[in-house]
Amino acid sequence: MMRRLLQPLWVLLAIIFLIEAWLWDHLEPVVAWFVALIPLHAFKQWLAERVDSLSPATTLIVFIVPVIPLFPLKLIGFWLLAHEHWISAIFTIIFAKFLGVGVAAFIFDVTRPKLLEMAWFERLYQFVLALRARAKALVEPIKLRILELLRGDGEDWSSRMLHLIQRFRKSVREAR
Repeated sequence: MMRRLLQPLWVLLAIIFLIEAWLWDHLEPVVAWFVALIPLHAFKQWLAERVDSLSPATTLIVFIVPVIPLFPLKLIGFWLLAHEHWISAIFTIIFAKFLGVGVAAFIFDVTRPKLLEMAWFERLYQFVLALRARAKALVEPIKLRILELLRGDGEDWSSRMLHLIQRFRKSVREAR
């Protein structure tokens, strides 16, 4: 019973996790494009040389610190949201999110070899990769079902959706 009630929460968390992973995967080439566009390639090379001389624990600080200045940008977005500047707020929050993931991907690309020298970080990294695979496996059947519903498969889409809503309401009533 409890497992069935928690299933939507796990699916939601898996979807959020996969969105983060998708952003990470797709922003890395964008960041690489910016590196090629502006002279960040030289900066990346310089940073890689400096990271090679650092201990793994110090490298962890190099990985974490660049994302910290982006936190005030998110706060500005939430302030705009609180003051009903909807478009500006949404743009600011999305920009901060993309910039944060992009910077983290850039820095992680440089610091990954050194960070993986720490056994606990390597275990955490492998855990996150396994979690990503589980999240993908959890969400994949739902994605396929949504695609199946959107295609219709012989029934009108709106009537199928209404039927699904009715089934959901019935299951909620029965769970009480």
